[in-house]
Amino acid sequence: MKKLLLLLPLTLLGNENNISQENNSTGTLKEDAATLYLKNACNSCHGMYGEGIGSSPKLQGKKEDLLLKRLKNLQKGKPRTVFGGIMVSFAQSLDENQTIEMAKYLSTLKTNEDDERYDEEFDPHGDGSS
Repeated sequence: MKKLLLLLPLTLLGNENNISQENNSTGTLKEDAATLYLKNACNSCHGMYGEGIGSSPKLQGKKEDLLLKRLKNLQKGKPRTVFGGIMVSFAQSLDENQTIEMAKYLSTLKTNEDDERYDEEFDPHGDGSS
């Protein structure tokens, strides 16, 4: 019984780790691009939907071939801007398949915001004190 209780958490842990992964044609695990985007903290600079934050460029909706070209240039150590140098190590951490999947994923991103949320928070009349 004790062995069964010890195996149950390990089994659940193994299943949890495989949720965002699937076998590719070579039989090795391939990580989902959306998970990789979060795991590599891309969202820290580029936003949850690739919308860009501050000086970090918008990635959402860009053409897949353009994104792939830029990722491959970064992997070669060729940033487009002075601030782009920070991206070299991030891009180099991706293997060839991950690079292709990331470009595909980024090209399909769209901002997912509820426009009505502003109506609930904003009163055009104000409280008279501002």
